[in-house]
Amino acid sequence: MPSLRSIFNVLIVVGISTALHSSDSFNAPPVTFGSNGFANWGAADFPPSDVGVPLVPQSTDALTLSLLPKFDPNRIQSYIQTLVNFHTRHTASITNSTTVGIGAARNWIQKEMEELAKPANGAIKVSMPCYFQVAQPGLPRSVDICNVQAEIKGHVDPNRTYVYTGHYDSRRINISDFTNYAPGADDNASAVAIALELVRILAPVVAKTPPAASIIIAAVAGEEQDLYGSNFLAQTLKNASVNVQGNFNNDIVGSGSNAPFSPLNQHTIRIFSGGTEFLPLLDPDLVDELLSTGYQDDTPSRHLGRFIQEVNAGAAHVTDMQVSLIYKADRNGRGGDHMSFLSAGFPGIRFTEPQEDFFHQHQDPRVQDGIQYGDEIEFVDFDYTARSGRVNLLSIWSAANAPGTPTNFTYDTDIGFLATNESTPADWLENISTLYWDKDAKSKDPLLDHFEIVWRPLASQQWTHMMPLAQTEMAAGTVRLPISKDNAVFGLRSVGKDGKKSPAMYAISSD
Repeated sequence: MPSLRSIFNVLIVVGISTALHSSDSFNAPPVTFGSNGFANWGAADFPPSDVGVPLVPQSTDALTLSLLPKFDPNRIQSYIQTLVNFHTRHTASITNSTTVGIGAARNWIQKEMEELAKPANGAIKVSMPCYFQVAQPGLPRSVDICNVQAEIKGHVDPNRTYVYTGHYDSRRINISDFTNYAPGADDNASAVAIALELVRILAPVVAKTPPAASIIIAAVAGEEQDLYGSNFLAQTLKNASVNVQGNFNNDIVGSGSNAPFSPLNQHTIRIFSGGTEFLPLLDPDLVDELLSTGYQDDTPSRHLGRFIQEVNAGAAHVTDMQVSLIYKADRNGRGGDHMSFLSAGFPGIRFTEPQEDFFHQHQDPRVQDGIQYGDEIEFVDFDYTARSGRVNLLSIWSAANAPGTPTNFTYDTDIGFLATNESTPADWLENISTLYWDKDAKSKDPLLDHFEIVWRPLASQQWTHMMPLAQTEMAAGTVRLPISKDNAVFGLRSVGKDGKKSPAMYAISSD
């Protein structure tokens, strides 16, 4: 005999089915789930999707694709082992040894970068800028904070710059312990290994074909104490009025094999992207507008994350990775070097592995109750780190060779809104969106061919549609779209003469 609950459920289903089929105007979409097990039936079939065409991830040119497989897991293993062998890389550790401490580590990184950069024939400049940092909580003595960085100057727009960062300091449970063994293999020798591979792979390329915009590849210090090195770098760039359009920070990119998501996560990397939380430092009025208009998920950092996710989707057959975009500046209660760039007003994101292993992070190496603790090299997957490097090289090189991200993208607040008086034009009352951009943009960016409108329903994380603008529309500087501002968000991105596309710019009101 069926239960009352099962009878009740049948009656509900029958009732819903009857109600739906009583109307000829609606057919319920099937309840479906994606291959990842997530429901994809949660959003309505709305707004209508006939404006533009469905967005297909942009493809990558043959040269860039040919660079990605060059990441060498054996080299990555060697780099990480060398860094581990310095015993500790604590920010306050000794600097007068050639084999132990942060001084020995940074000198080795600089020499290695210089050697790897030689095939660039001078197109990669390696340096070690430093400043003096007085003792602070967690930093038991005053020290020199030194970054090691390789700079590749862009040949079209050298002031536009993309910055890779990965910190090279390490720590134990006690953040002030600067003498005992702190291997820091995953956190964060893994990211330094990617930095060295980026220099090695790009050196022969930039000798012949430098990027259009500039690239900085930096191993920064003092992250574990208070982001000292990255703040020094970000503020230096800000004071020099450098147009930093993206910080690609890598921190803990050594392994994906932590339960319960193994083995799928061996081919997944997370990108953390900040929302409006850093913008009040720059423009409180902008935050108010983004929050009031539904654009709170459309900060420059999240657009940078969307860009990385898209270019990787178009080249996933080579990167062998998928990108998971996270709507947070960082993990709960945590931080990283990209926050220094966010605080300086630059877009910044964090690459990190999908499921951190806290047994092997910020730990004193030991065996306790049969459990191995400590950030040792044995827990690093060098193939995973190589794949993470591919995503970084793909996205940085693609961005640096595309036109710059547009500016001055606005929408009309009068058109597609309520009438203010009886003389309000009738065509202003259509519930549509009118968008504007800089009609002289092509004269300012020699790489730019045209703009492309992208849009998505508010509930979608990634852009769903794109609409290339004709040259006549580019010159006019405006377009009207039959989509309500209440139902979608719009972005504007640059498209180069070779088809390369920039991250998008969000729309703000034209008032």
